Amino acid sequence: MKLDNIFWYLIVGTRGGPTRLQILATLSQRPYNANQLSSILVLDYKTVRRHLDLLLENGIIVISKEKRYGELYFLTDFAKTNLKEFEPIIKKMNLG
Repeated sequence: MKLDNIFWYLIVGTRGGPTRLQILATLSQRPYNANQLSSILVLDYKTVRRHLDLLLENGIIVISKEKRYGELYFLTDFAKTNLKEFEPIIKKMNLG
């Protein structure tokens, strides 16, 4: 499956899509770690980690090079470009 198809599937084609869109919209503002995202989005830490792992596995986000607690998550250039297609939804959800 092509990366752009995976991106659409992860946002629109699955039940967790709105949560992943919230995470991506938040990361588009600046990098955050999982704990910060959990606090900002008022979501369970394990839920945030699950979605981050899924986004990492599919090449939508990347992690800071240092493997330690508090590692930061960044959008890939691909995600930044494709996230623009979701701007109307992001604005409607008051995410950005």
